[in-house]
Amino acid sequence: MKGSICRKLNRPASLYDRLQACLRRDVPRRLLPNAVTGGSSELESMFMIFRVQKCFQRVCFLGSSSNSSAFLHTCSSAVSPLGSSQLERPTRLSDLDIIITRVPVGNSDDQVLLSLQNDQACNSIQLTHVLVHQLLHRFKNDWKSALGVFRWAESRPGYELPPDAYDMIIDILGKMRQMDQTMDLLERMHQDRLVTLKTVGKVLRRFAGAGKWEDAVRIFDGLGRFGLDKNTESMNLLLDTLCKEKKVEVARDIFLELKSHISPNAHTFNIFIHGWCKVNRVDEAHWTIQEMKGHGCRPCAISYSTITLFYCHKYNFGKVYELFDEMEAQGCPPNVVTFTTVMCYLTNSGEFEEAMQLYERMKSAGCKPDTLFYNSLIHTLGRAGRVSEAIRVFEVEMPENEVPHNTSTYNTLIAMFCNHAQEEEALKILQKMEGSGLCKPDVQTYYPLLKMCFKTGKTDNFLNKLVNDMVNGHHLSFDLSTYTLLIHGLCRAGKCEWAYSLFEEMIAQDMKPRYRTCRLLWDEVKLKNMSAAADSIEDFMKKL
Repeated sequence: MKGSICRKLNRPASLYDRLQACLRRDVPRRLLPNAVTGGSSELESMFMIFRVQKCFQRVCFLGSSSNSSAFLHTCSSAVSPLGSSQLERPTRLSDLDIIITRVPVGNSDDQVLLSLQNDQACNSIQLTHVLVHQLLHRFKNDWKSALGVFRWAESRPGYELPPDAYDMIIDILGKMRQMDQTMDLLERMHQDRLVTLKTVGKVLRRFAGAGKWEDAVRIFDGLGRFGLDKNTESMNLLLDTLCKEKKVEVARDIFLELKSHISPNAHTFNIFIHGWCKVNRVDEAHWTIQEMKGHGCRPCAISYSTITLFYCHKYNFGKVYELFDEMEAQGCPPNVVTFTTVMCYLTNSGEFEEAMQLYERMKSAGCKPDTLFYNSLIHTLGRAGRVSEAIRVFEVEMPENEVPHNTSTYNTLIAMFCNHAQEEEALKILQKMEGSGLCKPDVQTYYPLLKMCFKTGKTDNFLNKLVNDMVNGHHLSFDLSTYTLLIHGLCRAGKCEWAYSLFEEMIAQDMKPRYRTCRLLWDEVKLKNMSAAADSIEDFMKKL
C-alpha cells in the first residue's frame, strides 16, 4: 500500500520498502544501487553522489572482496539499509562518520593518532564529550583504534577529556588484556589526580578477569597512593571482584583480616553468598545468611534470590519454592528480579505452563512486573509458540502498565520472529526500534537476523545491507560471537574470501578466533587454492 501511494505521488518508496522488495526478489548485484536508491537525483551535492555510489559499490561486491576493512570503516552511513526515517535521503557525513572513516583498521594506536592528527577534516571538527563517548563505544572491541582516538582527542587544543572517557579507555584496555597499557594510563591518571574508586574498580575487575588476582590485591593495598580510603565500599569492591573470579576463599581470608578495622555491611555478605554459590558450595551460602544476622544485618530478597539462582542452575525447582516460602516467612517475599530469574529457567527447561503459573503467582502477590520481567515473559510466550500473546504483551500490556520497552524488549521480539521464520515481521520490529527515539540497536539485535540470512541463503544483498547497517548506520563493532557467526556462515555459503578478510580483522584487533573457526576456514581456503591464506591460518593455529 505504501509503495503504491509513493508511485501515485511520483516519489520513491522508502529505503525500508525497497529492502523488503530486495528480500522478496534476489536483486542482481549490478542492479542493487538503482533497486535500493531508486536512482534518485535529489542528492545534496556531487560529493555526496560520489560517496553514496562508492558505498553501494562496496556493499555490492563485499562478498568477493579480500579486504572488508575498507567496507567497515569507509562506507558512508548516510544510507541505512533498514531505513530509519531520518535517513531517507543521503545527507552530509556526520562528525562521527568522518572520524571513523579516517581510522585505519588493524594499525597501531600511534598510526591511528598520526592519521587523525594529519587529517584536516578531523581537526576542523569541534569535539564534544558525547562525540568522544560515541567514538570510544564504537571501538570498544578494537583497543588500538580506541587508544589512538583517545590520544588524538587528548591532544586537541582547547579540549579537555572528561573523567568518564579515561574510565572507558581503561576498561577497553583491560578487557582486551592490555595490562601494561592499562597500568601506564592509570599512572598518568594518578599524576593528573583523575583516579576515582570507579576507575580502580574497573582495573581490579580486569586484572582479576585476566587471572592476575594478586595484582588486583596489590592495587587495593595501594589505594592510599591514589588518595582513596580503605573503607567498606572499597573493601566490597575487592571482595566482589575476587568472588566473581571464583577466588572466594582468598576473599574470605582478606575479609577476616580487614573486618577488625573495616565494618562489613549487608552487601558484604551478599557478595559472599554469591561467591559460594558460584563455586557450588551452597551450604556455605546458607551459613553466610546466619552469619549476616549475627552481624546485625538483615537478609534481603537479594540474599535469598542468589541462592534461588543456584537452585535454578540445577533445575531444582522444588528447592526454589521452598526458598519462596522461607522468604515470605522472613518478611522479605520474592521480588520481581526473583520471579524473572525463575521464569527464565522454567522456560529454558521447557516448563512453559509452569512459567505462566509463576506469572499468576507473582500477580497474586502484588509484585508488579518491570521491563526485564516482560522481556522474559515475551521470550517464554515465543518459545511456547504463542506469538500473538507475546505481541499483545508488547503492544498492549506493557503500555497499559506504563512499563517502557528497552533494547532487549525489541531484541527478544526480533529473535522470536526469526526463530519462527517471519523475517518481514522481524524487520518491522527493527524499524519500530529505530523509530522509537529511545532504544538503539546493539550487536544482539542483529545476531538473529544474521543467522536468518545464512539459514535462508540470503548471503548477498540482504547480508551486505545488514552488515552495513550495523557498522555504518549504528556504529557497532563486532564482538567474538558475531565474527564467529559470520565466518562460519560465509564459509558454508562458499564465500571464504570474505570470511578470510574478517579473520584478518579479528587478528588485527587482537581478538582470538576459536580453533574450530580457524580449522573450518583453513579447510575452505585450501579448497579454493588460497595457499597464502591457508598458510597464514595454519601459522595462527599453531599459536593457539
